Amino acid sequence: MELHTARLNIRDLTFADLDDIHDLHSRPESDEYNTLGIPETIDITRHILNEWITAQNDDPRISYIFAVELIESHQFIGLISLIRSTLKYNSAEIWYKIHPDYWKKGYATEAIRELLHFGFNKLHLHRIDAGCVIENIASIKVLEKIGMTREGSKRMAIPIRGTWRDSYEYSILEEEYEVIHKQWLRKTS
Repeated sequence: MELHTARLNIRDLTFADLDDIHDLHSRPESDEYNTLGIPETIDITRHILNEWITAQNDDPRISYIFAVELIESHQFIGLISLIRSTLKYNSAEIWYKIHPDYWKKGYATEAIRELLHFGFNKLHLHRIDAGCVIENIASIKVLEKIGMTREGSKRMAIPIRGTWRDSYEYSILEEEYEVIHKQWLRKTS
């Protein structure tokens, strides 16, 4: 499966992505607010990647974890994910992790916009959620820029390197997305 934006190709993962994913997960700066932690070996990353690739064949598919790469160079720049909750609730949660060399270039915003489009227009979701540690100012800015609403916070909800951290919870509803998507289209036309 592939999604595209003006600058990005967002595609299903393959085993060829192993080294890039391991590098991304091994960087302290990209792991600062991440619950995964830095993998001790590439075998740990291989195991995680194998689970992600295996989940691509589930029917119905619940887990959409994609590689994000630049269209022009095919350079891997990160991961983005949409994980469906139980089908009854017609909702999902997103997360993303961009390589530090590509921070502050709008790639996360661009990729998430496309993932929202996919979630609402292809999967016909009602609601998409996201969460982030309250100190993660960059993610807060991205989530708010794409039109998500901060619904509240959770106390000591996210374990990061053995310490429980507070988080903000965000969401966007289908009808909110439709309004925001029309605004984005007007800005780009």
